[in-house]
Amino acid sequence: MKLRSFIVTFGSFALTGGMLYLIGHAFTIPLLMFQHEYTDNAYGLFITTGSLVPIIIGLVVSFFAEKIYLYKYR
Repeated sequence: MKLRSFIVTFGSFALTGGMLYLIGHAFTIPLLMFQHEYTDNAYGLFITTGSLVPIIIGLVVSFFAEKIYLYKYR
């Protein structure tokens, strides 16, 4: 039961996040794109990342997917 619940939760998170990042890069939507920059220039250290919106949406979707799975299982 716990393994299946984990698989449903993690699978929905990975699928949702991956699809949103894919859509963001396919249609050039900055809110859904992941961009990574790293510059060191002798310890000047400049780091930026991309949007975390797909990860947050993926977490919300995985939460609801787990709740729905547990409700259907019972």
